[in-house]
Amino acid sequence: MKFKELKAMQKSELKDKKTELYKELMKENAQVATGTTPKNPGKIRLTKKTIARINLLLAEENNQAWQFALNADYHKTCVFVKA
Repeated sequence: MKFKELKAMQKSELKDKKTELYKELMKENAQVATGTTPKNPGKIRLTKKTIARINLLLAEENNQAWQFALNADYHKTCVFVKA
């Protein structure tokens, strides 16, 4: 999937997609482990990249929420002095 498509998805949809992709990856890896040639060898790489993109988006959301909380606490405790 493209990054724009993933970015438009909700957090819960991203988590569902991530679990779906992990299941696909396990199936593909099982095929490789048994010696069967996969139908599309590039699919494994694409799946791994998509999972990494989803992880990036989820981490960004957590980081933004964390930064907002830190900034809100910081501004509450700051004393502004006019120069």
